[in-house]
Amino acid sequence: MSARILSLHIYPIKSCAGIDLGESPIDRAGLAQDRRWMLIGADGKFMTQRQWPSMALIRTALDAEALRVSAPGMPDLDVALDGSGLEPGAETVDVWSDTISARRESAAAGQWFTDFLKTPCRLLKVDVQAQRTAKPDWVSRWADAHPDLADAFAGSHHFGFADGFPLLVANQASLDDLNARLRAKGEPPVPMDRFRPNIVVEGEWEAYDEDHTAMITVADVRMAFVKPCTRCSIPDIDQRTARQHDEPGRTLAGYRNLDIGVVFGQNAILDAPAGARLKVGDAVEIELDF
Repeated sequence: MSARILSLHIYPIKSCAGIDLGESPIDRAGLAQDRRWMLIGADGKFMTQRQWPSMALIRTALDAEALRVSAPGMPDLDVALDGSGLEPGAETVDVWSDTISARRESAAAGQWFTDFLKTPCRLLKVDVQAQRTAKPDWVSRWADAHPDLADAFAGSHHFGFADGFPLLVANQASLDDLNARLRAKGEPPVPMDRFRPNIVVEGEWEAYDEDHTAMITVADVRMAFVKPCTRCSIPDIDQRTARQHDEPGRTLAGYRNLDIGVVFGQNAILDAPAGARLKVGDAVEIELDF
């Protein structure tokens, strides 16, 4: 089965705009710099586009020294990658049912986001000592179902502020199928950025074959598909305008509503050697579950 990486994406600040990449380092925590920062509201809970759609308008860019943040009507904000802007001491924050250690970026950084979103908030970065593990029940279920593959994924899979797993993989053919359904209803097609994947694959992979894929391999990097990605309202938010719509969520709910919810894409854990990199165009080997 012939397939390739169509695109690579990271989202340095959880629920803010992503960065399209030509290539990226990758390890068991996922793509480098993916979801390493997160906004916390005055209530101490993490913030997402579900409640603040305008987070989609917060753009990010990376250079060797800083994460540059921009938004309409705001001066650019540079957040040092070396941690020199972090305040002393770690604190714990919750991401869904997980608790993770994090460090607060400067008060000036927090004020930048407060000013733009017009609500009090703070910017946190994953602490270097943090050890948040991918959902063990789903990982164990996959390992039990694939004993011939499980040894490569033994051990812990620590990652940052993503919802539940180090990596999200999407199938371009599945988006093409969804867009065909939208067009048939007289609705405009949607781009893949509505689903905020890390890796998009295209090739001889039929629509929703990812549901029946045990693992994909790119060179010496292996990715086990341990859980379908359940979708919230964020795919209904236009990532360029922050406007909320009824689609594609309404159409997806009509034919992709499984026992765990409406799903699109696959959450993955990784086996990646030191120094591993992925790049757009890399060949993808697909191991189906049939």
